[in-house]
Amino acid sequence: MTVRLIVVGSANVDLVWNGPRLPSPGETVSDGTFAQHFGGKGANQACAAAKLGAAVALVATVGKDNYGQEIRRDLQATGIDCRYIVDAPDPIATGIALITVDTSGENSIAVAPGANRTLNAAHITTAIRELAREGYEAILVGFEIGIEAARIAVRTARDVGLRTHCNPSPVDARAVDSVFPWCDTVVVNQLECDNYNGVATISNAGCSNVVVTLGAQGAQSHIGDAVSREPAFRVAAVDTTGAGDAFCAALAVTTNLRLATAAGALACTAFGARGWQPTLDEIHRFVAEAGPRVGFNC
Repeated sequence: MTVRLIVVGSANVDLVWNGPRLPSPGETVSDGTFAQHFGGKGANQACAAAKLGAAVALVATVGKDNYGQEIRRDLQATGIDCRYIVDAPDPIATGIALITVDTSGENSIAVAPGANRTLNAAHITTAIRELAREGYEAILVGFEIGIEAARIAVRTARDVGLRTHCNPSPVDARAVDSVFPWCDTVVVNQLECDNYNGVATISNAGCSNVVVTLGAQGAQSHIGDAVSREPAFRVAAVDTTGAGDAFCAALAVTTNLRLATAAGALACTAFGARGWQPTLDEIHRFVAEAGPRVGFNC
């Protein structure tokens, strides 16, 4: 049975520098290479879910510039329902992410959200209600669209009976009171979890399942007092940029922690936020063939 997933989130263009090491403040590092990719956590997660076989609709905002047009064409080619991607008012530009990546796969990211922060309440509410009537059953929401837009999305989704997944990144402490009470699943990395004052704080806000990604230690799922641990898979990581988005999409589509951990690991093995977003068959094959599960996952 095909999962029908609504993603409410950002759509960016990523401008990526790959070099020998990440620059320190005030430092220039030469000998890098440049590439342009489509990104934004919302669009990344939508594409990753579509690759897994889900029917996906993206609710997002882009600028009226060339980048916005390119994003629409790319998402449509991926099979994503783009009816609810709207244009921001002039002169607001499409969101841009400036990404630096070193030879070990570590990265730093600076984002100019642009159009992403113009996603308004009326559009979000209308989109979710209409898609729910069409049979969409779950929603995945991120914070690159701003905390208020995320709050409206999860509350509307809960009102119409959708399963609610949230990836609350970048961190906004207000989420504990304004977003988490309407979330079935919250996915955070260890640093984000600490910034939200730990699993207990997120869980006590009303979230039934708190999933924490732990880098080389894999991932953990916390449902009440029960903790499920999934070790990481061994991969040759080259770029961690899209690993968290692949993980979130796989968890929303499959609700399986092991498959989500595998998706995140595979995403680390190619450059760019969407360098390799595996299919469900590829994930199952990778899991079946994997050796000892110790290594790198984001």
